[in-house]
Amino acid sequence: MDRQAVDYRDERKTVDYIESLPESSRAELIEGRVFDMAAPGRFHQEIVSDLTWSIQNYSRGKKGGCKVYPSPFAVYINNDKYNYLEPDVTVVCDRDKLDNKGCHGAPDWVIEVISPSSVWLDCVIKLEKYRTSGVRLYWLINPDRRLVNVYDFENKASGVYGFDERIPVSIYPDFGIRMDELLAE
Repeated sequence: MDRQAVDYRDERKTVDYIESLPESSRAELIEGRVFDMAAPGRFHQEIVSDLTWSIQNYSRGKKGGCKVYPSPFAVYINNDKYNYLEPDVTVVCDRDKLDNKGCHGAPDWVIEVISPSSVWLDCVIKLEKYRTSGVRLYWLINPDRRLVNVYDFENKASGVYGFDERIPVSIYPDFGIRMDELLAE
């Protein structure tokens, strides 16, 4: 998704501000800084849709307790008033973190699909936010380069995978995803 920081003269915003925006507006909040979110493109949405379906199918087939949500889905990442995110795909295994508003605390697995204008936000700012907040697994998907950066924070490991490689999912030891198979028409 395209995201751009909004200049509020360094005025720190809260979740109340985000929740007061019109429903047609989408924004994220990181340490009180607002980032507007543009509508994603078609291929971006195909990736999000196919991943959500694949992960949900796997979890249900294993009778797992994890829930899978595509964006827009509210993640109050630090369960505080200065951080609110809407990852492209969110996987939450601790249902005590869920209520009708979204997820309160760190999800288990977060997936972001990057675009040229969101590289800095997704690859630097969010990477650090997810790492420090307790997210176990973070995937950064670059559709233009056909690469997936995997950050397994729980096991202190990382790797880069091509769309033609099986990407292991550390929170599900017997599950892997090949992006080219997933996106095949």
